[in-house]
Amino acid sequence: MVGDVTDAGSVARAAREAREKLGEIDILVNNAGAAHSAPIAKISLEDWNRLFAVNATGTLLMTQALLSGMIARGWGRVINIASVAGLAGARYIGAYAASKHAVVGFTRAAAAEVAGSGVTVNAICPGYVDSEMTRETIARIVQHTGKSADEARAALVATTPERRLIDPDEVAHAVLYLCAGRARGVNGDAIVIDGGGLLS
Repeated sequence: MVGDVTDAGSVARAAREAREKLGEIDILVNNAGAAHSAPIAKISLEDWNRLFAVNATGTLLMTQALLSGMIARGWGRVINIASVAGLAGARYIGAYAASKHAVVGFTRAAAAEVAGSGVTVNAICPGYVDSEMTRETIARIVQHTGKSADEARAALVATTPERRLIDPDEVAHAVLYLCAGRARGVNGDAIVIDGGGLLS
């Protein structure tokens, strides 16, 4: 189903169409995301609001649309794709980090509400993933600094001790683990996948 996670009506329609085609929805992965980088003094209100609308409000609206059904059925998984930026700040990502901190905070509050219901709510916090969003980040670095694309990529890779971008499959495997019955005791967690960068 195609929808706009920042619009409550669009989310409601997508959820309704999904139920009509698939039946009840037991697993929700909030993976829609937006990024932006700028020094604090240059963050526009428009960019700030856009990041919060997609990253935080989108997570709220999708969860509201599907969580009550999971609770009623006694089983469900909500997995929010946050970021290591949701656990620690870094230069030039004030709006992004704030929006992802909101996702992690929302995850923990929702997990407290559903505890004991058979539903869990968790977040996954990857570092830079080899994805379209990271390629857009590299393009912005090139545009604003004059570095080459290879130099910009190398700067991102240098943020992790493993000196590599995270593979999307690594994030997907964490999602699959959280969906499994054996992960029923994991609730309100923020699982970091960043090659040890947050700890270094």
